[in-house]
Amino acid sequence: MPCSWRTSHLQLLLILTVFLEAGYISAGMGSFATSSNSTHQMGQNNNSLASSVDGKQKHSKLPADVNTSLTVLEDTKAVLFCPPVLLTKAVVTTWEIILRDKPPCIKAHRRDKNETAEANCTDERITWTYRPDQNVALQIDPVVIAHEGFYMCQVVTPDGNFHRGYYLQVLVTPEVTLFQSQNRTAVCKAVAGKPAAHIFWTPEGDCVPEHKYWENGTVTVQSTCFWAESNVSAVTCFVSHEARNWSRSIELKEGANTSESLKILFIILPIFILVIMGSIWLLRIIGCRKCKLKKTDPTPVEEDEMQPYESYMEKSNPLYDTTNRVLKISQMLQSKDDSMSLHTL
Repeated sequence: MPCSWRTSHLQLLLILTVFLEAGYISAGMGSFATSSNSTHQMGQNNNSLASSVDGKQKHSKLPADVNTSLTVLEDTKAVLFCPPVLLTKAVVTTWEIILRDKPPCIKAHRRDKNETAEANCTDERITWTYRPDQNVALQIDPVVIAHEGFYMCQVVTPDGNFHRGYYLQVLVTPEVTLFQSQNRTAVCKAVAGKPAAHIFWTPEGDCVPEHKYWENGTVTVQSTCFWAESNVSAVTCFVSHEARNWSRSIELKEGANTSESLKILFIILPIFILVIMGSIWLLRIIGCRKCKLKKTDPTPVEEDEMQPYESYMEKSNPLYDTTNRVLKISQMLQSKDDSMSLHTL
């Protein structure tokens, strides 16, 4: 940080050296010519000359220093004006911008050569309003919180230096909400406002205010109120802020919202159901796997089923069985015939 400030001061000195040197020389030459003419016209009257010089010096030591506070709404356009000095008399106009945690930004315009210069000015939203030779006002478009700071315009003229400073403050409009959280309890919130909003209730209840501060300078204000009287059926929340005012109303409904225990129950119950369903699903998967293992086990094979193909054909082929029976019958008949023939002989 110290190095950046040194760099900014060196750049500021360079700008002032280039711009103000020529400005003061031109202004001094104009004053000298005016004094010489008045001296020539008035003769050698030393008293008159001394009075003229004293009056000139007194006039040049009367700068117009005005510092004012300026409040601007965020996301709008702001225009900052220099002291009311005729542009024809301006020799050098300089804007010095001092923002938080940043080195000073310098914008300068030299009228006789219509030249502009800048130092440490990186925010493109801060510019000259128009052409500096026609209007030396400064504009910020759009305004954000980071633009809060001090802005000073200095106009150098042959008659002296004139200043005007602005302490710029940025307003941020909060977001207002109203809802019923529990039975006969309402919450009114003004989120991220700058400065902090103020909350009021009608009718008044048992209220607890809360403030939360953010890094960008905004503040969230919350008011939680409870009404024990059953005759209070509707309440109104009033939010007061420098940007604007709001009013929100709501009806207090009995049991409109669940209590904390019911909310917890509604959260735990679905989880419990999912756990039970998951357990049943896992048990079914495990049971199915066991059934498949039982079905795929090899069944014992009897010894006769492992016999050769011929044996299988003998036992299970009906044609083979019929043929075998016919052969047996024919053998029996043949044996009977043989026995009869022997008996005959």
